[in-house]
Amino acid sequence: MNEEFDMSTGATAAAAAAAAAIAQAIKASGVIVRVEPIDFLTILQRQEEPLVIHSTSGYFSTSYNYLTSYKGLGFFATSSQELDLPVDTELIRAKTIWIPG
Repeated sequence: MNEEFDMSTGATAAAAAAAAAIAQAIKASGVIVRVEPIDFLTILQRQEEPLVIHSTSGYFSTSYNYLTSYKGLGFFATSSQELDLPVDTELIRAKTIWIPG
């Protein structure tokens, strides 16, 4: 009986730790706004030398993911085609971009 109780306590502790980690990740990420690709490009045009994080994802078709910061907010867009970014964009290629959902 003690053994079952210990496993249950361990599972509960693990679940609590996972929930705390998710909550911390959401707090650390701040506010992220999902926008359409055309709106993302408009935001980039408002900036001098914008910084963009870029990744690709997908199995059967490729999705192009973009993330930038503007006036304290994060903006995220996904497109089925690569976006034509402004020439002065600093681009960082990431393996993945994880956005809390």
